[in-house]
Amino acid sequence: MFKIGAFAKLSGVTVKTLRHYDELGLLKPAHVDEESGYRFYTAEQLLTIRRIAGFKEQGLTLEKMRPMLTGTASLTKAERTLLEKRKELERQIQEAQQQITVIDERLVRIERNEAVAENGKFLLRSVDPVLVAYVRETLPKNQLCLLLDELKQYVRSHGEEPDREMTIVWHRRSDCDEELSDIEVAIPVSKPIPNSGRVKIHQMPGMKEAASFTHQCDPYKDNCKASETLRAWIAGTGYRPLEAIPVREIYLTSDKDIYGQLRLAEAIVPVERV
Repeated sequence: MFKIGAFAKLSGVTVKTLRHYDELGLLKPAHVDEESGYRFYTAEQLLTIRRIAGFKEQGLTLEKMRPMLTGTASLTKAERTLLEKRKELERQIQEAQQQITVIDERLVRIERNEAVAENGKFLLRSVDPVLVAYVRETLPKNQLCLLLDELKQYVRSHGEEPDREMTIVWHRRSDCDEELSDIEVAIPVSKPIPNSGRVKIHQMPGMKEAASFTHQCDPYKDNCKASETLRAWIAGTGYRPLEAIPVREIYLTSDKDIYGQLRLAEAIVPVERV
């Protein structure tokens, strides 16, 4: 017979593992000294160690392999256990493949965002009209996320991709969180979808000339000064803001594509020549 330490070295498993197998009833010592409590194992018990290792290679848990090690487990029982394990592994492979697909999509979007991500970039450009689903509401600025989430859920329920560029149109923006702002939020859609009591579909008008400021924005804080920064830049370009047309803010980075604390955003102010 071998003491537990010697048997552990012989079998290639730890003493802790052997004690765990004992507790689970997978591999009881051949003999336990009543006075010292020492555990002793026989050479024949190496077979059980090798069988446990073999079951582990098949992905079976210790609990699943218990009936396979003790008693008179039939081949039918073994076949059923292995088929169940095979189905479980197939599900895991399918889930892993879905995760790989999502990761690949994220990598493509990161590469695309890197191509346009020039923080602090000012320019003059036109803005094309786009078909959007939108909600317009008068509410405190700190409830903007609730409005965006409502819109995303609605477009998702009609088969549209919710994780796209999101546009916030500030029809009236209050100076503090407690005061009400007139806010419109919009997500591009590939085709007309049904209107609801709150969500509408329309062609968001384009802008012939607009000033744009691409910047990094903290979505957890409402202290972004992009519009003020952009207006200061406009003052030196020979243009002036068209106050009759509301300012827009476009979230270029979707919620799921934020890595870190900041997202890429673009402030857009319609302008005309002085």
